[in-house]
Amino acid sequence: MLLTEGIKQGYVIPTEYTRKLTIDGHTESYQVYKIRLDQLFYNDQNDRIATWISKYKAENHVEDMDTADKSYNDLIENFIYESNPKAIDKTKSNIELVGQREAGVVLNDGRIIDGNRRYTCLRQLHEKNSTINHFEAVILERDIQENKKEIKLLELSIQHGEEGKVDYNPIDRLVGLYNDVIKNEFITFDEYQKTVNESAASLNKKIEQAKLMVEFLEFINAPEQFYIARDLELDGPLAEVPSLLKRVKTEDEKENLKLIIFSNLAMKPQGDITRFVRKIKNVVDSNHFEEFIEEQLEYAESTLEKLEDLPEITTKEINTHLRSDEELKNQMKASVEKFEIKTKKDSTRTKPIQDLQRCQLLLSSIDYHTLSVLNDSEKELFLDQLKKCEVEIQKVKNNFEMGE
Repeated sequence: MLLTEGIKQGYVIPTEYTRKLTIDGHTESYQVYKIRLDQLFYNDQNDRIATWISKYKAENHVEDMDTADKSYNDLIENFIYESNPKAIDKTKSNIELVGQREAGVVLNDGRIIDGNRRYTCLRQLHEKNSTINHFEAVILERDIQENKKEIKLLELSIQHGEEGKVDYNPIDRLVGLYNDVIKNEFITFDEYQKTVNESAASLNKKIEQAKLMVEFLEFINAPEQFYIARDLELDGPLAEVPSLLKRVKTEDEKENLKLIIFSNLAMKPQGDITRFVRKIKNVVDSNHFEEFIEEQLEYAESTLEKLEDLPEITTKEINTHLRSDEELKNQMKASVEKFEIKTKKDSTRTKPIQDLQRCQLLLSSIDYHTLSVLNDSEKELFLDQLKKCEVEIQKVKNNFEMGE
């Protein structure tokens, strides 16, 4: 353990610095230590890292990974660097220039809770300069299993506070929300909301998105392979779906619409899939919705058949083989655009009626009591405007009668 063997053997060195942390509702200043890099390892239970690991296992047919193996840290370091090379290189340059300015947080077994990027930068700098060999961090005497909830809430607090300033993939947040609040239920809705300081309405929307993400992965027969949702960049379109589903009246229509949306997400018939999903919104509110559902369900069935033909469900297989069917993609795209045009034509045709309805509503909202207190010049202006309205109404009537 770092606080016993580490200090005794000299690979953990106390510093004069402290860092304030709020754990289980109590804020305290904790001692910061310099810890030799080779005594630390990335947290495999971190949502983002766990997603990367699941991808590596799926694509390389690996069942288990040993966090004590040097290759484990090398692998995660590469994932972190490739996720945002520019940000890592910038942080690395800053550390090289002025040193590590902000302490991380680790557990007594060496598991990193906060500071993955800084640790990654220090590891890479160590390759060039062996004198850079320590990571500054608070060491918490906590066990990842016995204190899982406490550690998770601390991690969330840091991510949505300090680390929230850097880019944290929205899908990774949805994965964490799903695992912690929905699936495992070891954090309550209220605890999560309080920790991340987010409104209940906003959090409920994210829960809806998280559930849809899980349903999509089940649709493509890749249950809980969350890395696929991240690789396919589904955070944008998933945010559009809940409001779209609320427009549908029956459960059957809702389930059919979900199948259609999921098949379009899988096939990606258009470059900007978020904008493509928005196009469907207009059709849902139209008189063509049933016809749209009927036509699109055929494409959903074709998508499912193609998914069944894939040897395995991975991002590579989806991009290389599933989405290579240009004919099906073009049919799906043409279908949405066809019904979008029909809906717009309907809207254009009924626009005069809508305009008259607005006009009638405005006229009916006039306060007659206010008319009685108008002065002479205001009354004259009112009558002048009323005559102009009468002229326009007569023009509309004349044109309507001529067109019949």
